[in-house]
Amino acid sequence: MNFLATIGRIFLGFLASVGRLAIFTFNAIISGLRPPYYGRQILRQMIEIGYYSLPVIGLTAIFTGAVLALQSYSGFSRFNAESSIATVVVLSITRELGPVLSGLMVAGRIGAAFAAEIGTMRVTEQIDALTTLSTSPQKYLVFPRILAGVLMLPCLVIVADIIGVFGGYLVSIHKLGFAPGPYLTSTFDFLKRIDVTSGLTKAAAFGFIVSLMGCYHGYHSKGGAQGVGTATTNAVVSASILILLSNYFITALFFGS
Repeated sequence: MNFLATIGRIFLGFLASVGRLAIFTFNAIISGLRPPYYGRQILRQMIEIGYYSLPVIGLTAIFTGAVLALQSYSGFSRFNAESSIATVVVLSITRELGPVLSGLMVAGRIGAAFAAEIGTMRVTEQIDALTTLSTSPQKYLVFPRILAGVLMLPCLVIVADIIGVFGGYLVSIHKLGFAPGPYLTSTFDFLKRIDVTSGLTKAAAFGFIVSLMGCYHGYHSKGGAQGVGTATTNAVVSASILILLSNYFITALFFGS
């Protein structure tokens, strides 16, 4: 009976956490859709998420494309299928690696930053001060970050797709000895609109998840500096797990049939 009670406690705690997250999300979105609107705050978060994440996204994408080309050549050369490398690179980058790796990198950078910033405001009672000044913390702090994440991560994924495919192109041309013309032709001939669309859909979902997890854990942090550190860790871990989980369901939605 003690074992069953433990399982029940864990399950009920999980349901309570999901309920708190759902209520938090609903209140943030509803409050953000009502005036007044904080356009400057939204623009600031868009710059923070989009512009300042470009270096890490670019480096991740170009080396991912380069390694993917090398590994594909190593495997496909055993079956005399080297001509498929361009197709594998472009489809892997646009469908999976671009959105997922970009989401994970942004989760490590932005999710942690959001949790630390809002968590510090919580433990130093700045959020309570906003409430005292008749300013909704969820409207001013949470909604701009969620909206900026949903808008900017697809832009980052577009950049990651281009740079990742370019990284595979550089390795294939200059190291593996492919001809530039046939390689580019094979790249564009097999790329379809749904490949890019599915990746951008994933990117918007990942941006929502990363921003929401960072804001949620920061907003509910407590216990001083140690609590802020715990909230930051929880934000990154939960965002990363949800990114991988939602990636499967979105992939099944687009390509499951």
